[in-house]
Amino acid sequence: MDWATAASMATAVGTLVLAIATFVSVRSANRAARVAERTLLAGIRPLMVPSRRQDPEQKVGFADNRWVHVPGGEAATDVSDEAIYLVISLRNVGSGLGVLHGWRFTAERLLGGDDEHAPLDQFRRLARDLYIPASDMGWWQGAFRDPSEPDFAAARDAVAARQPMTIELLYGDYEGGQRVISRFTLIPAGEDRWLASVSRHWNIDRPDPR
Repeated sequence: MDWATAASMATAVGTLVLAIATFVSVRSANRAARVAERTLLAGIRPLMVPSRRQDPEQKVGFADNRWVHVPGGEAATDVSDEAIYLVISLRNVGSGLGVLHGWRFTAERLLGGDDEHAPLDQFRRLARDLYIPASDMGWWQGAFRDPSEPDFAAARDAVAARQPMTIELLYGDYEGGQRVISRFTLIPAGEDRWLASVSRHWNIDRPDPR
């Protein structure tokens, strides 16, 4: 083997080693970037559950000057001829600020494993975004104001009959991502109280672990 051939082979081997090292370095950097991204997203991820029973009562106002009081760990309803008001006391157990976007009502109890969440286009948009800080409490509020729509009568009858109801909430982080749908159940207790429970969470913008 002459010196020119040996030099060419050495150059080829060096180039191959450099290419392998570059590939390993890029793959390691990409992996580190993905880990950093997941860490950042986890740091701003909200998760809504009912507030604790020991949490204070909240006074929630509606646009028509109607006020509803909701104790910790519970939901509340109020019915008039013109509107039906629903409120749930919530706590954000996630690590990021939560922004509530929309909701869907069902006049019966849906269990967590019964079926999938409602399609996104069936959710009612909130009149205003509701913000719940991380590790703090807040509320969700919704109202039916059109007596001619089917959900108005269904909600009115469910409240009057004291039967369980389901509310699915759509929310996400403060950047508008990491959307989640959580299914809450309103369970009658006593003559006029409603307990709140959550049965299932679905990830919308990222893989669901189930």
